[in-house]
Amino acid sequence: MAIFYNAMHDYSNALLSHTKALEIRQKNLPSNHPDLAISYNNIGSVYFEIGEYQKALPFFERALNILKQSVPANHPHLQSVQETIIFLKQR
Repeated sequence: MAIFYNAMHDYSNALLSHTKALEIRQKNLPSNHPDLAISYNNIGSVYFEIGEYQKALPFFERALNILKQSVPANHPHLQSVQETIIFLKQR
């Protein structure tokens, strides 16, 4: 549902859906599972999309911390999150 809400620019419902997905994953997965990084990244992306950069940053940082533990250093998603964090810190 969250992807649908994102596509429709219904960011309030997108955040609710992504947050619910994160809560479910937190209850059922280890704390360093890559799916948690996806959830954090998704929430950060919604905040990024609406220009709430300061709210987005901690979600991308959480995603990065998990990805550093769970994927190879040359993984494209890891590099993408790092670049996003650099961009946000320059804002």
